[in-house]
Amino acid sequence: MSSFVVALDVGGTSMKGGLVTRSGEIIRTDRRATPRDRGPAAVVATIRSFIDDLATAGGGTPAGVGLAVPGLVTADAALYSANIGWRDVPATDFVPLDVPVILGHDVRTGGLAESVFGAGRELSDFLFLPIGTGIAGAVILHGEPYGGSAGWGGEIGHTPVLPEGEPCACGQIGCLETYASASAVARRYSTRAPSSASSTTIAPASTAPASPAPAFSITASPDTTTTASAASPTAASPATATASPATAASPAPVTAEQVAALTASGDPLAMEIWGEAVEALSPALATYTLLLDPSAIVLGGGLAEAGPLLSVPLAERLQKRLAFRDAPPLRQAALGMSAGMLGAALLGWRAAGFADAGAAWSPDVLKSPRVA
Repeated sequence: MSSFVVALDVGGTSMKGGLVTRSGEIIRTDRRATPRDRGPAAVVATIRSFIDDLATAGGGTPAGVGLAVPGLVTADAALYSANIGWRDVPATDFVPLDVPVILGHDVRTGGLAESVFGAGRELSDFLFLPIGTGIAGAVILHGEPYGGSAGWGGEIGHTPVLPEGEPCACGQIGCLETYASASAVARRYSTRAPSSASSTTIAPASTAPASPAPAFSITASPDTTTTASAASPTAASPATATASPATAASPAPVTAEQVAALTASGDPLAMEIWGEAVEALSPALATYTLLLDPSAIVLGGGLAEAGPLLSVPLAERLQKRLAFRDAPPLRQAALGMSAGMLGAALLGWRAAGFADAGAAWSPDVLKSPRVA
């Protein structure tokens, strides 16, 4: 039996790969671009080449291969991905070696890693909620990701939170993702102030408290206008931001990170946009809580890196929507951007016949080399 597996997390922009030992040590990491502009066949060929190169770097044949991929997925095939364009690709087509392989949905695979040795290690039931370019969800039941009857389970980003709201790329109206994803926060700030933050620079966090900021409000429908106090946003980890004058003709794109920093510093528009994102998240999470009663909600993805700036007001809003019961605690994901690759490592060892892979992995695995 080989001492390592190949683990690969395939995204629409890049692939993060590594070699992971039976004890959970990451002995090598690498990253490659996903050539989706050249079509699905080119992506499959790149995955095959990447796996072969990683195995060669390990000095032997891997015990197994784990692949985390987007779209509709079974353990044996990538059935469909609108992002990449493939249909009905057998798992074996991705692997140039005669070794066992298991495929997993990218977000559910990250949730598996958080469940086995991350922020949900001692929890049997929780929601893993990565908030990045989009919003996804992994429903963890009894320690395992639940994909639903056809593999679409966890699509919380397309929960309608404002029935009369903005159109979503999915074809629905008022989806959570259109208000609370990192891309939505950046887009909505830029749309309302196309020149105000085009040259915003983010200074390192300081120990000084954030400036007092005005209250924010969001009108979801005529009977659901909600106003939250300024205490929520300013309870966040301090950060500062300065905005230089910029021309309206050619503003540089603002990022969600910049909006977060401006929110922490008391910028009124940033606070309004951030407050609307929090307000959109709260009904979706309240509904999830009432249906499945999770032990916790684990926040991941780029927007969750804002820490208390997001979690403090979100916890307050969520509790206000749950009048007769306590809201589940919000936790920060432990594995960051490595969750998908580490989950793929678990799948690789399961493919090799080790159903208990990861159970004995030390939390020190978090200190292993990260994917650059």
